Amino acid sequence: MNAAEVNLYLVGFMGTGKSTVGRAVAHKLGFAFVDSDHEIEREQNKGIPEIFAGEGEAAFRAMERKFIEGGHATGRTVVSCGGGLVVQPGMLALLKSRGVVVCLHASVETILERTGRQKNRPLLDVEDPEARIRKLFAEREPIYRSTGSVILTDGRPMADIAAHVLRVWRRDAGDFARAAAGAR
Repeated sequence: MNAAEVNLYLVGFMGTGKSTVGRAVAHKLGFAFVDSDHEIEREQNKGIPEIFAGEGEAAFRAMERKFIEGGHATGRTVVSCGGGLVVQPGMLALLKSRGVVVCLHASVETILERTGRQKNRPLLDVEDPEARIRKLFAEREPIYRSTGSVILTDGRPMADIAAHVLRVWRRDAGDFARAAAGAR
């Protein structure tokens, strides 16, 4: 695979801009864009809140793994990963074996502002969503920070964030392609 075809996986907490930035980057690259949550909803023919309520979080996490293992193209694709996907054991290594991983990051305050308007987030369907966000963020932040390149999205124009992601992808895609060629 040459560097110009290497997939890009955007990871990070909910509300950090993975889908919005992912669409913009995919457009600039001429790549397909897929959102892991939306693809799982389409495949299951139900929303994530329904999956969590009916089958549980563990079943949903298994669906995420299956999607990453083979539910999308192996090249020329930008994938926006659900917020909890990379937190699962082994998932970061799996993502890194399939392409470039970039983590989008934002402050808890920004995340609260961005997620406050949305109802499709089962992990926030609790009495105190802010407390839940703060707890999840504290648990997950060390994992997100260990992913490699972390790009802050607070208070930045989307075009600047997308340009930063593209620079990181271009740099890392070359390394990925060379490593993949050496592994053959």
